[in-house]
Amino acid sequence: MRSRVRVLLLFCVALAFAFVSPMGLARAEDPPQQQLPKRQANFTWQKTEKGASLLLASFSYRDVVDSTIAEKLASGLPTVIALRAYVLREGEANPVALAVRTCRVVYDLWDEVYRVNISGPGGTQDLAAMNLEGVLRQCTDVRDLVVTNRALLAPAQAHFIGAIVEVNPISPGMLDQMRRWVSRPAGSTGIGPGDALFGSFVGLFVRQIGTAARTLRFRTQSFTP
Repeated sequence: MRSRVRVLLLFCVALAFAFVSPMGLARAEDPPQQQLPKRQANFTWQKTEKGASLLLASFSYRDVVDSTIAEKLASGLPTVIALRAYVLREGEANPVALAVRTCRVVYDLWDEVYRVNISGPGGTQDLAAMNLEGVLRQCTDVRDLVVTNRALLAPAQAHFIGAIVEVNPISPGMLDQMRRWVSRPAGSTGIGPGDALFGSFVGLFVRQIGTAARTLRFRTQSFTP
């Protein structure tokens, strides 16, 4: 009996050392931002007539449409692919800006064409796609998305985009908030504690429970204004 107790104690001590090993500590101390999968984005700056400098971002999230979502797209029922692109400073928890883009797709069974409505910075577009490839190109390949005004960013500090992509968000309130946010003028994406869709990095990217048919969360590489 004593030998069994001794073996059990030795096992517990060994397990405790494993949890406080340097490798274990390194994993535990990694900031949440570094735990998100990374995706490459292209960043450019665009001058407006009023002299403002807007950050434009291009990136893709085609993998949000898996075989199950592809079947839903072809069913004739409405499908919404919603993007929230938060701008954060490296090492800080609260976003400083938010760009929103939604894509509503309905397959027209009569004309055999996908009807696509895209809403984002700059307004709304009604488009058509002949096949799934066209839907992916229009809805999940983001080109020159107006993300924020340079004036909202801290000079010489590293920033990144944290993205949340959802297919058919369950909450109608969330979609309503996103529609209102999109109506803001291009570049007017600064957010604060009192604004809709605001939250800390942990609340938005780590602790959220999925409420959509499919969800992707990722971050881009850093950029410095």
